[in-house]
Amino acid sequence: MGTNSNSELQSNPEHKNNNKKVVSETGHAKNVANLQKLTEQVKVYTLYNPPVDNLKIVNLQSLYTDSTTKLSEVEDKRNANKNAITLRQSAFENLKSTCTRIINQLEILGLPQGTIDQAKSLNRTIQGGQKKTTTLPQEGKEAPKTVSTSRQSYTQQADNLGILLQLLATIPAYNPNEDELKLTNLNTYQTSLVSSTQTVDQTEAELNNKIIERDQLLYADGTGLYSIAQNVKKYVKSLYGATSPEYTNVSGIEFTTRK
Repeated sequence: MGTNSNSELQSNPEHKNNNKKVVSETGHAKNVANLQKLTEQVKVYTLYNPPVDNLKIVNLQSLYTDSTTKLSEVEDKRNANKNAITLRQSAFENLKSTCTRIINQLEILGLPQGTIDQAKSLNRTIQGGQKKTTTLPQEGKEAPKTVSTSRQSYTQQADNLGILLQLLATIPAYNPNEDELKLTNLNTYQTSLVSSTQTVDQTEAELNNKIIERDQLLYADGTGLYSIAQNVKKYVKSLYGATSPEYTNVSGIEFTTRK
């Protein structure tokens, strides 16, 4: 969704209900921009004096300001969520190669085969196989990555690394020279993986909440921007008539709604 008031409306012609087009992602900003356009138009109508408070010019202007602010808040939270997802991807980038290096270290220590097998089993779970999914993302949700065939979620990968590190802590012979493979540093790395996923979850929750607030402000039945804009048009129609140029000017200002 863009907050640019000049963004083009991408309405879906397949979703109509009583000639009301369903709002697209760019449609939110277009609705807000068109509220301002509608307000400027009715301001010049000398007969415009609605008996309903939320149709009065001052309240239309306030609604525009509030709606613009809410669109900005949604975008701020969306960007924070995107940034968190990017940082998590970066944090997990070296996980599989690191686990492979751990296994290679263990295999040269002359450990019991059972210990090696246990470590390799954890590594296989972390490495895992993946299959593609065709699930489409929903607003406020992360874009789907892959459907796991072997516990491949970020949380599970971090958890399995933690279990592998617990195993390493029981092996006195595990004492690599490479700093990045030392147990202390691996524990710090595992903590950072857990934290990165927690940040994604937090920012996603905050984004979802702002989307709810935006939709309430714009599309609540009877009190949202969409309903108010339609009532402004109806009032102008009652003042000047359905064939009047005054009504023609406002009737052509398009607003879209949720299902």
